Amino acid sequence: MPKYQKWKGKRSNPFKLWSKWLGLTAVILLLLFIGIGILTGAKTTYRIYSDTIQEWTTKLKGSSFIYLFEMENRLFADAHPEGNQLPSFTSLSFQLLTSLTPNDPRSLLGREIPGLYSYNSQIIIAGKGTDFSNLPIESEPPLDVENKGEKGEVQEKQKQPSDNTLEDKVFIYQTHNTESFYPHLPDKSTAYDGKVNISLVGERLAQSLEEKGIGATVDQTDVASILKENGMKHYQSYEAMRPVVKEAMTQNKSLTYFFDLHRDSLPKDKTTITINGKDYGRTIFVIGAENENYEENLKFASEMHKRLEEKYPGLSRGVITKKGSGVDGVYNQDISSNAILIEFGGVYNHLDELYRSADVMAEVFSDYYFEDEKVSAD
Repeated sequence: MPKYQKWKGKRSNPFKLWSKWLGLTAVILLLLFIGIGILTGAKTTYRIYSDTIQEWTTKLKGSSFIYLFEMENRLFADAHPEGNQLPSFTSLSFQLLTSLTPNDPRSLLGREIPGLYSYNSQIIIAGKGTDFSNLPIESEPPLDVENKGEKGEVQEKQKQPSDNTLEDKVFIYQTHNTESFYPHLPDKSTAYDGKVNISLVGERLAQSLEEKGIGATVDQTDVASILKENGMKHYQSYEAMRPVVKEAMTQNKSLTYFFDLHRDSLPKDKTTITINGKDYGRTIFVIGAENENYEENLKFASEMHKRLEEKYPGLSRGVITKKGSGVDGVYNQDISSNAILIEFGGVYNHLDELYRSADVMAEVFSDYYFEDEKVSAD
């Protein structure tokens, strides 16, 4: 009996337990409300705004965001670069506090070596063979761009009767509209032309989209002329193009997707792939990491890469982001959560190779578009 009484004396009182839990909950709620009051009532100097949070997140390695996408859609588990691992808490803290990225000397040396920030890119998804040695290169055109290019023998697509009932959903434009291709230029000293250039790829993409039942419009603005007329530099091309895109959005509310087409300056072996005996100009998606739609645009570009990889392995070179000194960092992608920049092939690609890639892009995008439309309707 004594032993029983001793054990009984140590039994917990249920009422006291509940009291402790209620007290703890009350304290947590009180601290929460105090915290909210401090954040909302503090002077503007001390408040944490979304811009601050965005500034912190842009210091992180871009591939880390794939883990966030994976939480929403498990298919993104296949999009991680080979050997990529979830960054540790120590690594994340180091990046946020110092703006330095482990294993990337550019984050330190870029402040000291002039010109190094021209390679201010992060590989989010590395396609076949993609690394820091073969990221897209942007060359500056001559002051005067002539119309000497010739299409030559190009396998043109037979034009189908246009369907006037289609609403334009895709706006295609070319910020560097004179970017051309050596196989179509008599003078190989420059890869720019006022007539045979990347805008032809834009026309092909729009035509292929319309055949898939998606209305598309191609802007024919001569950005090079705008720059010359206004005494602007080449790096101001996006600034010159911005009013054109904004006007298109105002005039046509149905526009939902915005594709800015470019071509690379790398050698042909880096920008070309052979699939089933035919050569294609490889693509790569570029996202500006300094705009409010960064995450959504990155998600969209990652999805396009994934779908290209499933149907045409190796055609996409991957997805990269750009930010910092020496690059635009926005690329007018802040206008929409569905705005992407796509590089089609390079200076050594033939239009036939680029047209094939445009057809493939239309095929892959149409699958995505109609799936998304179906989900929205449900």
